[in-house]
Amino acid sequence: MPGGMKAHVRYVNRAVAEDLPTEAGSVKSAIRKRPVEGPVQVRLMGLQGDEQADLSVHGGVSKAVYAYPHEHYAFWQTVRAQAGVAAWGDTLAPGALGENLTLQGLLETELYVGDQLRLPHCLLAVSEPRTPCFKLNAALGFKHAVKLMSQSAFCGCYLVVLEAGTVSAGDPITLLPGPREVNIRELFRARMRPAD
Repeated sequence: MPGGMKAHVRYVNRAVAEDLPTEAGSVKSAIRKRPVEGPVQVRLMGLQGDEQADLSVHGGVSKAVYAYPHEHYAFWQTVRAQAGVAAWGDTLAPGALGENLTLQGLLETELYVGDQLRLPHCLLAVSEPRTPCFKLNAALGFKHAVKLMSQSAFCGCYLVVLEAGTVSAGDPITLLPGPREVNIRELFRARMRPAD
């Protein structure tokens, strides 16, 4: 990272499920996360005070926490401006991709299934990439968001809680490598590739 800055949690975000207007009608969703201050409890099933509206695709032990690299925010700000849903130079609020943890310094190419993230007061493990659904289009305000996430592989990843505790914005992250067999970007691209 520039200036020798190490990987860290930039924001901790959570939300309760609420009505989300989509092209298919209103659905319950907690994709519109908002940053919170101070330590937040991290439990086996996710952050205290955070909800998942559809547990068939979000949440559970293997998808307890969703992490997303802050480095991709500039891309989303640009494509939203190009789509005419935001002004050029508008910043995208933390949690806008539906992530619980906005990370700085860890991209999908550097995270492998089985890697562990040691934070000061909890231990998390990388489980799988996020697969985007139609709710992302609604959250970002334009209909091609899912397609652009699929093409860019700017997907972020889900984390398992190995040791419960707390997480706070600014927490440093130590990456503890796992088997290093497939990184999150490679796995995402494999899953999104059309069947032959």
